[in-house]
Amino acid sequence: MAQTPAKPLPRRRTLSAWLTRNPVTLKELRGRMRGPRAFIVLIVYLLLMSSFVTLLYALYLSSGSNYGGPGSFYAGPDRQYLGKFVFGSVVGIELLLVCFICPAFTVGAISGERERQTYDLLRTTLLRARTLISGKLVSAMSYVLLLLVAALPLQSLAFLLGGIAPEEVAIASLLLLSTAFLYSAAGIFFSSIMRRTLGATILTYAFVLLDTLGLPLVLLPISALGSGITYTLFQGTPPLAAQILLLYGAGFFICTNPLAAAVGTEVMLLSNQTLLYFTQTLTDNFGHSFVMPLVSPWLPWSLFGFLLGMALILLSIAIIRRAER
Repeated sequence: MAQTPAKPLPRRRTLSAWLTRNPVTLKELRGRMRGPRAFIVLIVYLLLMSSFVTLLYALYLSSGSNYGGPGSFYAGPDRQYLGKFVFGSVVGIELLLVCFICPAFTVGAISGERERQTYDLLRTTLLRARTLISGKLVSAMSYVLLLLVAALPLQSLAFLLGGIAPEEVAIASLLLLSTAFLYSAAGIFFSSIMRRTLGATILTYAFVLLDTLGLPLVLLPISALGSGITYTLFQGTPPLAAQILLLYGAGFFICTNPLAAAVGTEVMLLSNQTLLYFTQTLTDNFGHSFVMPLVSPWLPWSLFGFLLGMALILLSIAIIRRAER
């Protein structure tokens, strides 16, 4: 009697299998991690971060010894304040590095292929535009994720000092990931519309600078003319409409800026003791109080970063498909 062939065992869906399913991702990861450059960048990154944390710790202790006094913020090695100081500093320097490193990983994704004259050859294959764009993005985000994970032990130093909850670490990681995703997607988008990497680099970093420095640029003329505007709008008791406009207008600019969102989240945590939802009480000319609902800036920024990043990725795919026709 003929034996029925045994059914093949189902393939395990591991992370490595998912990453290697896309040939572009596999090629980019091999090319990025094969040489010593990736490991040198990682080592230099960790050395700089460690030196920065050590310097901050030394400055904190020296400030406490020089300006010490009962009730002073820097009085003695207050471990809770020190933990928040170290954690906030590490997240801040990581956020700055993410803002300016992530675009460099993707800005030459498509324009670099055109300059090397390999783009036409790549498009003659059976690869779809979606596969090409997603492969470039996933390979860049994988290396950025490696950098963020490698810096987690430095953030974990705050747990030894106290003053930091696990929720703050999770929110900080989400802020970093949403920022990295948005600026990586921006690099791919400008790389797909430009034929030269130099032009794509200029546009990408102009976008990053506009997003990160947009709040100071908007507030600078307002602060310069602020005396007259403040006297006109807020003479006596400020109108309720002006208060609402100022409250939600400032919140909009904060929630579309990664640096301001990180600082605003920490300020809201210290003042309202919440990481998600809080209220602000406003008073009109007749003494009536109104409670305005607000959310912590990290949540709108995360949604804004992921949604805008997805829109840029979809536009990049549409541009590649249109170029094929």
